[in-house]
Amino acid sequence: MATTHPFPRFPDGFLWGVSTSAHQIEGAAGLRERSVWDAFSEQPGRVKDGSTAAVACDHYHRYREDVALLAGLGVNAYRFSVSWPRVLREGGLDFYDRLVDELCAAGIRPVPTLFHWDLPLTLHEAGGWRERDTAERFAEYVAKVAGRLGDRVRQWITLNEPAEHTLLGHALGTHAPGERLMFDALPVAHHQLLAHGLAVRALRAAGAAGVGLTNSHGPTWPASPEAADTEAADFYDVLLNRMFAEPVLLGAYPEGIGELMPDGAADDLKIIAEPLDFYGVNYYAPTKVGAPQGAEIDFGGVRMPAELPFSVREIEGRPRTDFGWPVVPEGLTELLTGFRDRYGDRLPPVVVTENGCSYEGLDDQDRISYLDGHLRALHEAIRAGVDVRGYFVWSLMDNFEWAEGYARRFGLVHVDYATLERTPKASYAWYRDFLSAQRRPA
Repeated sequence: MATTHPFPRFPDGFLWGVSTSAHQIEGAAGLRERSVWDAFSEQPGRVKDGSTAAVACDHYHRYREDVALLAGLGVNAYRFSVSWPRVLREGGLDFYDRLVDELCAAGIRPVPTLFHWDLPLTLHEAGGWRERDTAERFAEYVAKVAGRLGDRVRQWITLNEPAEHTLLGHALGTHAPGERLMFDALPVAHHQLLAHGLAVRALRAAGAAGVGLTNSHGPTWPASPEAADTEAADFYDVLLNRMFAEPVLLGAYPEGIGELMPDGAADDLKIIAEPLDFYGVNYYAPTKVGAPQGAEIDFGGVRMPAELPFSVREIEGRPRTDFGWPVVPEGLTELLTGFRDRYGDRLPPVVVTENGCSYEGLDDQDRISYLDGHLRALHEAIRAGVDVRGYFVWSLMDNFEWAEGYARRFGLVHVDYATLERTPKASYAWYRDFLSAQRRPA
């Protein structure tokens, strides 16, 4: 059974919300330019159920209904993303104007993410994230969005999970744009980080006072104490955690990485390390890593090639989500306290910008247990001295789950994809009651 209240109290002023992304929920594909995900999804075999996000949850037309769901939930913030391809279309920003107005009227803070993987296809065809120019184009787009919405938006996120977009989209080819560049994808990582830094400058120039970046992080656990396994785990940790945190927080790439980046990368680090107001962390699970095993494996729906200098192993003895991911709440405490110990006062206040799980059913007791455990783990990190300012559940509603199509349900709200009817799940009621309890006088 799911654990119920009583629950530890979080600090006053804590940001409580849910997250979504434009491509996964908006639909209305005919009212925006094409993105890399449109082209990728149309290629046979790329998305497991053969679906696309052309309609998705039709949030574009149903946003008022969805904001009402947010208000009923009792959140004080909503993290969504702005579609760069939609903004390229004349009048595309009008939708976000309406959405932000609706959120403000409901007393909900809008927290836009400016890039959540949906690169305009025309930019990709001109070289995409492999080219430095894309970072410059991103800064121009950010300035346009901030100029329109900045009078009402207090808090901005530049990029979502550049590590995953680099690894899955450009190194392994299992996400859009489907490139299998392996380590030749490293310029993609650098140019996204440069885009982040340029976006921070554009947002500051527009008067923004709350700017952050969202990276996906998790503890890396060696498969054994043997040197081959610990060395492989250290390499994985550099590649997926430190390479995307340290240029931003410390102004330097981890040892051995900087020289692999494009010419002039060292000169860009001052831009990349522009000071932040908060650091966004997406947490789902730790990763167990060992030495290469000499065979390609399928891990969580991702093909891991044999030629990688590490292998990802199963974490045994843990409950699993319907996606097959292990449920390890204490990994969140370990991650946040580890970041605090590693980066000290260079780490800004932390906001957990995504945390959630895929389960079927309206009576989703497993999701309730998952959220309960992770919120308690988050509270432990705060008790241990980590400056955490907010928490966002992934996701408000079931949606297009990238290469999985519509086969995975992460939402607090069930979506019937035939009728687009929204139905709150048991976890929606649980989170609503949890938030209500947090608002009561201590």
